[in-house]
Amino acid sequence: MDVKIEQSWKRELADEFASDYFARLAAFVRDAYSRGVVYPPGKYIFEAFNRTPFDKVRVVVIGQDPYHNPGQAHGLCFSVPNGVELPPSLVNIYKELEMEFGGDFRSRGGDLSKWADQGVLLLNATLTVSGGANMAGSHQGRGWERFTDAVVRRLASGRERLVYMLWGGYAQRKASFVDRSRNLVLECAHPSPLSAHRGFFGCGHFRKANEYLAANGLGRIDW
Repeated sequence: MDVKIEQSWKRELADEFASDYFARLAAFVRDAYSRGVVYPPGKYIFEAFNRTPFDKVRVVVIGQDPYHNPGQAHGLCFSVPNGVELPPSLVNIYKELEMEFGGDFRSRGGDLSKWADQGVLLLNATLTVSGGANMAGSHQGRGWERFTDAVVRRLASGRERLVYMLWGGYAQRKASFVDRSRNLVLECAHPSPLSAHRGFFGCGHFRKANEYLAANGLGRIDW
């Protein structure tokens, strides 16, 4: 797999790209794309990194798998291209934003590229998935989780004064080692309809993130 990724990330993750496990992962991904439908389209596998260089990251949001239905996944967790029906978790994210800031976020469309361009790393733990019904998680356990663990480790060791927005147990475990004395770590339930009412609604994470960034002279995110 010819890795086309923004240069600062290519430098930070050079050891991962040179590793045996990544060679095996790349072979698996190439084969998967050659055999059937895989999401996101290949050019978007590293979209989160290409839109948010290492030294520009201000906020980290961790998802799990790309969407596995046609037209949804484009390389940013929770995001879908404009014109695609909003997935339930994104609807709830927008509901929380409306509670925090007012306005009508749900009418804006589902493309969160504007966040990524401002330094919000929208990172899925697994960067590819086979398309089709019941295919969620189909590329788990192939090496992507190890790769994205390394991403979080590089941020934790090489950057500080970041905001980690960790929604649900999976994201919280993935970033459990982040130094809370050097960063703001915000945790709550996942925005899925199954759990949003258990603490995601009312979490205030978007406002808290902006308050922390502003207090550290890093500027607010235009959500």
